[in-house]
Amino acid sequence: MANREQMEPAARSEPAWGFSSDNIAAASPQVIEALLACNAGQARPYGADELTARVERKFGELFEREVSVLLVPTGTAANALSLAALTPPWGSVLCHRDSHVNNDECGAPEFFTGGAKLVTVDGPDAKLDVEALRIAAGAKRGDVHCTQPACATITQATEVGSLYTVDEIAAIGEVCRSSGLRLHMDGSRFANALVALGCTPAEMTWKAGVEVLSFGATKNGVPAAEAIVTFDPAIARELAFRRKRAGHLFSKMRFLSAQIDAYLEGDLWLRNACQANAMTQRLVKGLRGFSCIEVLGEPQANIVFCRLPRALIEALLAQNFGFYHDRWGPGVVRLVTSFATTAVDVDYLLDAVRQAIGALPSSQGAHQVGDAA
Repeated sequence: MANREQMEPAARSEPAWGFSSDNIAAASPQVIEALLACNAGQARPYGADELTARVERKFGELFEREVSVLLVPTGTAANALSLAALTPPWGSVLCHRDSHVNNDECGAPEFFTGGAKLVTVDGPDAKLDVEALRIAAGAKRGDVHCTQPACATITQATEVGSLYTVDEIAAIGEVCRSSGLRLHMDGSRFANALVALGCTPAEMTWKAGVEVLSFGATKNGVPAAEAIVTFDPAIARELAFRRKRAGHLFSKMRFLSAQIDAYLEGDLWLRNACQANAMTQRLVKGLRGFSCIEVLGEPQANIVFCRLPRALIEALLAQNFGFYHDRWGPGVVRLVTSFATTAVDVDYLLDAVRQAIGALPSSQGAHQVGDAA
């Protein structure tokens, strides 16, 4: 049998330096330690344990009011179950065309709602335009031939790394209130948005009109736990049955609760998000030093989109850097940092960019290099 040193190079399947997603990072050590610690003794099942109760109390303190918390293992479950509780089968969910629920849930919202329709609403930077939402909210009301607008959902941070400001959320919340819509927030990168805006969780959610929140954690240091946070007890009661029916009520709920408990303890979740965001800003600063690279937009969270020469993309891929490219247009690359990304990681990528640019023909615009820091 080959020894370990002989096997490792052939066994490696992931890029050595991955910037494809914050999902590729490992979990925070504190969360793993909490999982191990809760694996002792007995605990009441199905969320009746003290650890789960403690998580709910922490969320109450976090959001400055009484809330209901239902833990699930994935963001897809959190989003689909939340929308199902807000939308009848003959209803429609108003969402941005670039939203995660519209493009990346494999039909889960339609499935869990029993057939409700996703209706897309446009707006710049992957954010719902308030006036467009107002029009869509009133479209074909009462027409028995058409699905009826039932709720709206916003993604914070968005799939392109932009953020809804608190005022923008409040404006959307007002449209929803006046139009009889419920409002859901897909917060898969909730922490990244929160620290970037410098507001409180309450200000970014229920105070602005959000009624149900998918509180993400797995992109920011947790291996397998998300939270559905509801600010309306009536919705919470229905969600409890929907979670069970969907097969997402864990009997050993303490193992989900231990993850979220550690995630919230000592503001670990905020520290993790600050690190991810800071590494994106470091990356953006470095990329803007190269004349042949165009940074698209103003990255606000932990996602960067930029346009690179084809030869540069191929050179970085050949060096085993991992990132998505050409999904958003020719030469467009998405780079994502995580809580585990370090300054060394970012500078290593920037140094590789510098060296690759130096080898490009001058016709590709590769005559200016920047400061990797």
